[in-house]
Amino acid sequence: MASWDAPTSFDEYVRSRHADLLRFAHVLCGDPHLAADLVQDALERTGLAWRRIERHDNPEGYVRRTILNCYLNGRRRLRREVLPGELPEPPGREQEPHDGELWRLLTTLPRQQRAVIVLRYYEDMSEAQIAQTLGCSQGTVKSTTSRAMAKLREALAPAGMEALR
Repeated sequence: MASWDAPTSFDEYVRSRHADLLRFAHVLCGDPHLAADLVQDALERTGLAWRRIERHDNPEGYVRRTILNCYLNGRRRLRREVLPGELPEPPGREQEPHDGELWRLLTTLPRQQRAVIVLRYYEDMSEAQIAQTLGCSQGTVKSTTSRAMAKLREALAPAGMEALR
């Protein structure tokens, strides 16, 4: 098997942006382990085409779009994994989300609704940017956002009413 030497610019990009990409993927899918897989798959795909990608104005957008596509498609390559006898490092402490109830409710949304909510409120994208990123119309983004927000409001309403009593 031949090895691949990453371009210096790709190596620098990964070192500087990896944590942010992991956070984006984690918010998107709700699972830190799946988030790491999504980022790894996206970096593998973009790394092979890095020289072409970096010539464009927005390699960050390309990588994030690749993460989003991997998440939305839900496809995982089947591969044989060999488990080591011992863990290479001790397990880290998982960070709890700031608002556990809202985090839990976000995981109940369908993939498309969750993606739109994450892009809108976590990535602070406009409806036009989201539509371009997802390859759909702005009307689709608006209706998807509306349905997702209605579902979240409905789920939060009983909890909010209990707090007022």
